[in-house]
Amino acid sequence: MTKRSARRAARRNSEFAQYGDDNNVRRLFDEPKWSPIPDDNNRDQKYRKNLRAQNESQQQVMDAIDEAPLVFAVGAAGTGKTYLAIAKAVEALDAGNVRRIILSRPAVEAGESLGYLPGDMEEKLSPYLRPLYDALCDRISSKRLKALMAEGVIEIAPIAYMRGRTLNNAYIVIDEAQNCTYGQLKMLLTRLGWNSSMVVTGDPAQSDLLPGMSGINDVIEKLEMLENVRAVRFSREDVVRHPLVAEMIDAL
Repeated sequence: MTKRSARRAARRNSEFAQYGDDNNVRRLFDEPKWSPIPDDNNRDQKYRKNLRAQNESQQQVMDAIDEAPLVFAVGAAGTGKTYLAIAKAVEALDAGNVRRIILSRPAVEAGESLGYLPGDMEEKLSPYLRPLYDALCDRISSKRLKALMAEGVIEIAPIAYMRGRTLNNAYIVIDEAQNCTYGQLKMLLTRLGWNSSMVVTGDPAQSDLLPGMSGINDVIEKLEMLENVRAVRFSREDVVRHPLVAEMIDAL
C-alpha cells in the first residue's frame, strides 16, 4: 500500500512540475479559446426563451393574437406559424389570461396509409399530434408538460371529438387547417366560448385532401372582413428554416 501511494505521489509531482504547482486540474485543451463550433460555421439562429418575432409577418401574427379573439395564420411552410401559436398559448397560460390550452389538428395521413395502429386512442393519435408535442416541449419542461396534461390544463385532441363542446376561458390552436373541410372548420370555429382565443394555422398549398375539399380559403375569405377576425398570410420571404426551403417552395 505504501509503494502504491508513493507512485501516485510521484505522478502528481510530475504533473505539478509540468502544469505549475498552483494548478491541480489538468487542462483538456491547450488553446484557451477552443470552441466546438468553428469560426467559419457560427450559427445565426439559437434558442431563445423569450418569444421574439423573426420577421414582419411573425410580428403581425403576434399583434393580431393580442388584439383579436380569432386569428388565421396561413401560408408557406417553415414560417413558424404553429410554433408562434403554441408559444403565445403558453405565454397566455403562464400569465393567467386563460385556464387551459386546447390543441387540435386533423388526423390525416400525408399521402400514405399507415393502416390500423396498435394501442389505445392516445397511442393511435400520437403520430399525428407529434408536431404539437414538439412545439410544447420547446416551451415547457417535459415534467411540467406531463403534469399539465394529466390535470387537463393542456389538452391535445383530434378534430373528430370537438363537436358539441363550448370552449370557455381557453386558448385554442387549430393546426394543419388546410386538411379540414369547410364543414369541419365551421364546426371548429363555432366552438369559441367566452374569454377565449383561437388561432388557426395552415398552408393551403399543402393540403392532403382531394382537390377542392379543403375549406380554409373559403372560410378566410368570408370571415376576414369581420372586425374581430385577423388573417395574416406568410410568403417564401418569411421562411425561418433552412434557406433552401424558400427556394424549393418556388421551384415546386
